[in-house]
Amino acid sequence: MTDSPAGVVFAVRVIPRARKTEVAGTRDGALVVRLSAPPVDGAANVALIAYLSSLLDRPKRDVAIVAGQTSREKRIAVSGVTAAQLTVTLSDILPA
Repeated sequence: MTDSPAGVVFAVRVIPRARKTEVAGTRDGALVVRLSAPPVDGAANVALIAYLSSLLDRPKRDVAIVAGQTSREKRIAVSGVTAAQLTVTLSDILPA
């Protein structure tokens, strides 16, 4: 997770076609997110942005996929937050 001039950028590993959409922990420094959406026609990317925006209490326009559009490994940029704020928010969400 790194701070950028506009906010913070972090790695996400997506698992599409899961039973339900949820955060499943971390793996190799990336946040693992299970999505119920399939990886077809960008549905998983849309679901990921919607889920992260609600999870982080940010508007959808503040959350963007900056790398990995067609990959399970993605880089996500969130505007208007710092790495410290994101760490606190995620620590409350991550499974113990």
